[in-house]
Amino acid sequence: MSKLTIVANIFARPDQVDLVKSELEKLIAPTLAEEGCLQYDLHQDNEDPAHFLFFENWESRELWLVHMEQPHLKEYMAATEGAVENFTLHEMTHVE
Repeated sequence: MSKLTIVANIFARPDQVDLVKSELEKLIAPTLAEEGCLQYDLHQDNEDPAHFLFFENWESRELWLVHMEQPHLKEYMAATEGAVENFTLHEMTHVE
């Protein structure tokens, strides 16, 4: 199994920044407790407060896929429905 890096960009609607930020912050503690989660860092753009980025490292893609089915992630999706303008996700591998 090779490690997996995830870079997720979340763009909140301008009038929903506080809601999206609050809901993203709720993901951190339960995700860090998940098997295989090595790093789960949330960032907010200094010039565009509606732009958030998660930088994640996982022991394997299989364990990340388990994460994607967790209840806290589904709760986030329901709570932010209509509040996120754009979302991109990149699965990446470290080049040694």
